[in-house]
Amino acid sequence: MKTDYLIVGAGYAGSVCARVLADAGKTVHLIDKRPHIGGNAYDQRDAHGVLIHPYGPHIFHTNAKKVFEFLSRFTTWRFYEHRVLAKVGEQLLPIPINRTTINQLYGLSLTEDEVQGYLETVREPRDPLQTSEDVVLNSVGPDLCDKFFRGYTKKQWGLDLSQLSAGVAARIPTRSNDDDRYFGDSFQFMPAEGYTRMFERLLDHPGITVRTGVDFKEVRDQFPGAHIIYTGPIDAYFDHCHGALPYRSLSFAHEHLPDTAQFQQVGTVNYPNDHEFTRITEFKHLTGETHAGTSIVREYPQAEGDPYYPVPRPENEALFKKYEAMAEQARGVTFVGRLAQYRYYNMDQIVAAALKTAQDLLGGAAA
Repeated sequence: MKTDYLIVGAGYAGSVCARVLADAGKTVHLIDKRPHIGGNAYDQRDAHGVLIHPYGPHIFHTNAKKVFEFLSRFTTWRFYEHRVLAKVGEQLLPIPINRTTINQLYGLSLTEDEVQGYLETVREPRDPLQTSEDVVLNSVGPDLCDKFFRGYTKKQWGLDLSQLSAGVAARIPTRSNDDDRYFGDSFQFMPAEGYTRMFERLLDHPGITVRTGVDFKEVRDQFPGAHIIYTGPIDAYFDHCHGALPYRSLSFAHEHLPDTAQFQQVGTVNYPNDHEFTRITEFKHLTGETHAGTSIVREYPQAEGDPYYPVPRPENEALFKKYEAMAEQARGVTFVGRLAQYRYYNMDQIVAAALKTAQDLLGGAAA
């Protein structure tokens, strides 16, 4: 049987495209070089039976009803609002910064209106907001910047706030009330049976063939006439002909604590100023499962390794534009996803981009 589409990457971008195209009667061959589907959202049970995220915590949240409804075809949901604390000195304080953060940090008892007034007195107005340092100083001033953001950013990106584009810091709000949720989106849920089970259902279609542990370079010539949907690093597709795009990687230290019922009081604790790791996540908060012990993961950002985060800097964007121009001229291939579009996308943004991509390939038909 003729294959209509060869899709490279079985994460959100590739899997969503595969399902929409298959639902429209197309035949799809989906490959991934890893031994599993789900991309970085893949989850599995560790040796102790705890459902963990091998590639770090993935928390689903969106304001896009269309995205939520599409994924709801393949999973039931568990309501979950993610909360994060940051360790500053000996205190664990809510992040994003809110009224509780400021009052506990400085020993104050400000009202909501007074918090707004306080921030006005400490902020350093910046215009235009070109870097992440501009964004943070313009919002909360130098002391809160140094306590919560500068050290974390240096570890996470290997760069100072002043070296990163404004969009990175703009992802984190500042609140004057006591809202301690990490996200404010309308839909905040976790797949009730995990991400991998959701992906299994997503790809369960007679028009979709899935092969894992397969390198694109080894099979790209085996599907003549198939349109390629590529979700990997765009610079790798073009053999890094303009040079390698910078990506930030991570290593993960997973640990099971058999004699600990609960390691920390929230899902994630950030460590902006201490240790080489950026954060610790305890999975039972995310999944709602109960176990005698608990499993945690520490994240260590690094320069080398699998590409996780495009590095948002003007010079990197300029380099990406060279590859984007090549992609626009390339025939028979479509690029979508965080790595293919060199964008710091959240999961729901990738789903939305994939839905649009598939619809465009089908001539605009609704998914």
